[in-house]
Amino acid sequence: MPRPLGELEDAVMTRVWKWNRPVTVREVLEDLQQERSIAYTTVMTVLDNLHQKGWVRREAEGRAYRYEAVSTRAAYAAALMNDAWSQSDNPAAALVAFFGMMSDEQRQALRDAVRIVQGPDRPERPEEREDRPVRQEENPGSVVDHGGR
Repeated sequence: MPRPLGELEDAVMTRVWKWNRPVTVREVLEDLQQERSIAYTTVMTVLDNLHQKGWVRREAEGRAYRYEAVSTRAAYAAALMNDAWSQSDNPAAALVAFFGMMSDEQRQALRDAVRIVQGPDRPERPEEREDRPVRQEENPGSVVDHGGR
């Protein structure tokens, strides 16, 4: 996993990811200048560095280049999370702590992501079913209250 992006690299990549098309140094510069004072050569150097690090590919267009992201912001975030998690000496505890920091919306997004990764062909395990009680024949090792039935 490449090292995390620096502050200026992230500002540049945010635009490249957001626009989701090949961009020029001039386009990035003009957008960045709405927030900060920055030189053309600085943006050109950052994009060149991002190219050398493998974050963007470029194609010549006249005397300039057009830069395009190699992967998505989501893939970058996932790589950062995976790297941080893999550095833990207790991955289960790290996940529990991480889940404890999540909002309800983030936990729902996590449940949705797990369903997507598992795919439609993988049968759901009884302990993953949140919307209905588990019947005894589905999980013979557990005791389930069927509401007095």
